[in-house]
Amino acid sequence: MIGVIADDLTGAAEIGAVGWRHGLRAEVVLQGEPSRDAELVCLDTDSRLCPPEEAAQRARKAARVLRNHGAEWIYKKTDSLLRGNVTPEIEAILRQLGLSGALLVPANPSLGRTIVDGHYFVHGRLIHETEFARDPRHPRSSPRVLDLLAQPSLMPIFVRKSWEPLPHRGIAIGEAASSENLRHWAARRNGSWLMAGGAEFFGSLLIQGKSCLQASIPPSRELFVCGSASEATRKFVRSQAKKGVPVFPLPQELASDVTFGPKAVSRLAAAAAAALKDEPRVILHIDLPPVADVTRAGMLATHLVQVAAQVLQAAKVSHVFAEGGATAVALARRMRWKQMTVKAELAPGVATMSLPGRSSLFLTVKPGSYPWARCVLATTQQTARSRRGRPSVRSRSQTL
Repeated sequence: MIGVIADDLTGAAEIGAVGWRHGLRAEVVLQGEPSRDAELVCLDTDSRLCPPEEAAQRARKAARVLRNHGAEWIYKKTDSLLRGNVTPEIEAILRQLGLSGALLVPANPSLGRTIVDGHYFVHGRLIHETEFARDPRHPRSSPRVLDLLAQPSLMPIFVRKSWEPLPHRGIAIGEAASSENLRHWAARRNGSWLMAGGAEFFGSLLIQGKSCLQASIPPSRELFVCGSASEATRKFVRSQAKKGVPVFPLPQELASDVTFGPKAVSRLAAAAAAALKDEPRVILHIDLPPVADVTRAGMLATHLVQVAAQVLQAAKVSHVFAEGGATAVALARRMRWKQMTVKAELAPGVATMSLPGRSSLFLTVKPGSYPWARCVLATTQQTARSRRGRPSVRSRSQTL
């Protein structure tokens, strides 16, 4: 069994989907013990926003659980943009497992995320010149990789090019601008070093097995819960609305710090549930300007999840699409979904999972900055064609 430690649900699901693509029986665990029949177990420590000491403690415990369950080797999944408690968690895992160092390769070249000459690029632009500079929790304000990480407390940290030798100990950040670079780093794996980084590096570490990006998920009633404020999310919601998909945003008044009480939550949920009786897809999203205050941003995500939970209780939904790591895990915990089995990888970073005891319900999650899979958009186009000749879908303002 291969063990993976991720700091959020979307990261755990992303790695699980990579394993599924390579023919492994993959399981994502939010709470409780892993099953014994999984070949890949991805533990979500939910530690992205924790204080460093708490994040380290959770990572150390996860490493112990995976080792006790027979993990042959363990991978530390980090955010590809190095957000969160990357170095404290890596150091904690190294101490728990008695390893001498870690090779950290966070880049995802196929998604335009590369590290060259010690600098981080997103689609050819320095990261501090992109929308990630305005991340409310982890602003990427410098392009230097070493500036994006907390300084390790017990060991040195280095940036290495693919042709340079690794140090004897410490944390080595591997530069990568191509899949070839990732394969080069993967060839360096040995028993005394922890492998860490993004989903593409993990894929390079696996022996090639089946590759199957087409999912056999039946047509269904779909609820999208879009909690990200990224431009990718806004573009997706706009395009869906133009195609006639019912879209239900949180009230604009929340931008002025107005209270969103239980009656307002129930009203919005009832409208969305009613739309699902006639339409195969409904979207819930925040649709407010980016909020700099972390507490307020968290409250908006909480409001969105409250609405989604009531929709799931009131309507027959067979497929939930959750966008944004914080939103996805908040919804999963509110619905008490503790363990999931990966069933498909719709696109890199877009994982579909089934829920134990809920054979008729699927959950698909992805990071907010990743695009949706083409098959998701194709389903919308087919739905839009089937609506031709029918009355247009009412807007939220007409519905409420």
